[in-house]
Amino acid sequence: MSDRLSVLPQYLIPKQALTQLMGYLANLHGGKITTAVIRWFIKRYKVNMAEAQDADPASYATFNDFFTRGLKHGVRPLSNADWICPVDGAISQIGKINGNQIFQAKEHSYSARALVGGDAQLAAKFENGNFATIYLSPRDYHRIHMPCAGRLQRMIYVPGELFSVNPATARGVPGLFARNERVVCVFEGEFGLFVMVLVGATIVGSMATVWHGVVNPPRSGEIRTWEYSDQNIVLEQGAEMGRFLLGSTIVLLTPPSDLAFNPQWQAGAITRLGEAMANQSRL
Repeated sequence: MSDRLSVLPQYLIPKQALTQLMGYLANLHGGKITTAVIRWFIKRYKVNMAEAQDADPASYATFNDFFTRGLKHGVRPLSNADWICPVDGAISQIGKINGNQIFQAKEHSYSARALVGGDAQLAAKFENGNFATIYLSPRDYHRIHMPCAGRLQRMIYVPGELFSVNPATARGVPGLFARNERVVCVFEGEFGLFVMVLVGATIVGSMATVWHGVVNPPRSGEIRTWEYSDQNIVLEQGAEMGRFLLGSTIVLLTPPSDLAFNPQWQAGAITRLGEAMANQSRL
């Protein structure tokens, strides 16, 4: 079956209602039932609890507490690189932005302007820049960290669809990452402006940042913007910046520059928080 045919049911199911229901259930204090669900999930997805700050499934009051679990100190050392991987996951795509077009999958691309919610001035900063798209599977650690140090400038909530973001859906749904609900975080760093986009998906109950807390819900259906340029919110490289309550995808945009990606980074490769992502050329 082709990828386009395989995703047809996603156009028909009530994705938002399903997501709201799963978000509600994931926050329930269900006692032994919650623990049983967590144990099933660990076994089903082969979650490595040896890396978890708290390895006991019974210690988590809700499924979301488990899903956003912390890691033991030292299990993700930070590489000595200009840009480090911000999450555990798998590389969906990586490379140069072609004008304003970001490659999604064979026969599919989308514009930087659409991704950031229609802000042409912001999108123009990344024309012919660089991008990295990383997919977080259910088994992964779901906190998001800073790829380099940055001072927060703005946050934009962009309403949208809630398609799955797994590789098959990325191949089958045109403009997927610019269609789904997302939170756009704009930072100023040593190498200029950069953007981290947290992309929502089916059953992703919400997304949160360390400076704001839960961004969604509410889901108002309108673009919302928060300005932080008058505040001194600085996050160091490797610091936590947000988390997914259930899984999804990160898209990183950087401005035009001689950025040399880690040669081991290819589509489909497994990545880990803290490993070298890229270095800047210094002439």
